[in-house]
Amino acid sequence: MTAVSFSPEQDLSAHRKPYWDGQNAAESDVKLAGGGHIFEGWLDSIAACPWGAHAGLHSFNLDQQTPAPKSAMSKSQLYTAEQRQRRDASPWTIVQAVLAPLQFLAFAVSLVLIGRYILTGSGYEAATISILVKTFALYAIMITGSIWEKVVFDKWLFAHAFFWEDVFSMLVLALQTTYVGALLLGLGSPQQQMMIALAAYAAYAINATQFILKLRAARLEAAPRRSASRQIEKGVRKASVRNPSLRGSH
Repeated sequence: MTAVSFSPEQDLSAHRKPYWDGQNAAESDVKLAGGGHIFEGWLDSIAACPWGAHAGLHSFNLDQQTPAPKSAMSKSQLYTAEQRQRRDASPWTIVQAVLAPLQFLAFAVSLVLIGRYILTGSGYEAATISILVKTFALYAIMITGSIWEKVVFDKWLFAHAFFWEDVFSMLVLALQTTYVGALLLGLGSPQQQMMIALAAYAAYAINATQFILKLRAARLEAAPRRSASRQIEKGVRKASVRNPSLRGSH
């Protein structure tokens, strides 16, 4: 038997190609460049939605410029590719991105008014109205957020990616609804009613922190793909300079 030897470096070099190998590589990648990632970056920056913060992307391997294996992606990503497409196409995503900061503003103003009433005993009416406004904002974002979750994840509530965020959202809703019930039925003193509102606000603060952390994780997850997209676009521009016929592809 004759032994056959070979050099691993020699064997691999026969199949190794630079990522940018001229016209063919540029033509295949130009479809990925475009302006799509610009919209994605803008959407990621405003997606403060407490129904999912919504900026996840599928994992991306920068060394090989190929998608990561599905088994690895499912453990860390917030969205599948299909869910992300539905998120980007849904008008409810923008609705949530607008309502979330408005609810936080109502929360901050109301917290100040409640504090003034507890400390000074004045301003009960203003504090009460502010809590009702905050409750209305909460219901609005819960209802539209549930619609958004159904569109993106095909579940009205408790999608896997945001299960615990939704659990705490329901706690916030229960506490604020309890306040409204106590107010309408005249249960408890004004101070006791305010304590219920403060408990709801404490739960809301925890819930908002959950979503902020999830949004940060989603943005970190999206960063590799945005970086890869910029590298692709830069490569396409360089290829276009070398081959003017590619400029019409943009």
